[in-house]
Amino acid sequence: MKLNKFIAITALGLTAVSCNNNQLKTKKSLETSIDSVSYALGLNTGVRMQADANAKELDADLYLQGFVNGTDSTNLLIEVKDAEAIIRQYFQKKQMEQMKQREEEMKKKAEVDHADYKKENEAFLAANKNKDGVKTTPSGLQYMVIKEGEGDTPGATDKVKVHYHGTLIDGTVFDSSVDKGVPSEFGVNQVIKGWTEGLQLMKTGAKYKFFIPQELAYGYQQRGPILKPFSTLVFEVDLIDIIKPEQPKAEQGK
Repeated sequence: MKLNKFIAITALGLTAVSCNNNQLKTKKSLETSIDSVSYALGLNTGVRMQADANAKELDADLYLQGFVNGTDSTNLLIEVKDAEAIIRQYFQKKQMEQMKQREEEMKKKAEVDHADYKKENEAFLAANKNKDGVKTTPSGLQYMVIKEGEGDTPGATDKVKVHYHGTLIDGTVFDSSVDKGVPSEFGVNQVIKGWTEGLQLMKTGAKYKFFIPQELAYGYQQRGPILKPFSTLVFEVDLIDIIKPEQPKAEQGK
């Protein structure tokens, strides 16, 4: 739980205590440093609370009840040891809900702003799946075997060494280890879904061409100046080597 949220909640509780007991006193001037910091803390918290929907949702009566119960350790409705976890879980849940809402809003906006581009990419995939040599997996990944390999197939927890050349459906290059002249190494399960699935279809020494639909790539997200939302990604991939994870060394004497 962030400090500013903790302060906001505390301030709300202290305000509730004062108001409920009709003891809220106002001063017209600040005489000491503790007067100044007390007022500054309250002022800063009040401003923050105006934009904090979570703080506004609090039940002031229950806060006051918990505050009083905490001061005398009687009539507790929950265990003191559980309080922090309850607060943390609540704000984590609220944060996830807010993130999900923002993502939905961004997706709706992208659907409107890039509707024609999305249709163009969908039409490409619909036509491409019927071409000779193109296979389609249940997830929607399309691929073509340019050269079959003879080595092992990587697993999800392996690392791989590959050369790749990535383009959009119009041929625009957005990333290429081939152009850089240096192979790339990464974990099979640390890349987009289309790559993770596609790599596990290959054997060492193979060269495949992947046609990755946006659902298995970056979806509605904009990725830099070239990769627009709903982009289909086309990759030619050479699987050079599989790098197995290091096994933990056995303890001495065993």
